[in-house]
Amino acid sequence: MARSIWVRAVDKPELPAFEMPERFRLEIVYFMTPGDVEGAPHLGPREYWIETENVARWLDDGVFSIISPLDAETVAEIELTEDQERWLEWMLRHEVAHVKLETA
Repeated sequence: MARSIWVRAVDKPELPAFEMPERFRLEIVYFMTPGDVEGAPHLGPREYWIETENVARWLDDGVFSIISPLDAETVAEIELTEDQERWLEWMLRHEVAHVKLETA
């Protein structure tokens, strides 16, 4: 049986956690906003902050961009998976920006 990871809304603890496949633990870094951006909260272990404007744009576009670690001018657009799209819709619907990953 496939393992799951749970996305918890740090800024809305009353909201039930959102279930994602285990691989999302590695994928969430593609969506996180850097911690040195103005307005970013202090992040604890396994916590991520995702700007709402980016969430809306990714959903509208159906893709997210990845910059190559070897060449900052090389950018690839990756199509959202169904799981990523469901998660982003959850984030937008509940106005969640600060999340924490927990294992089942």
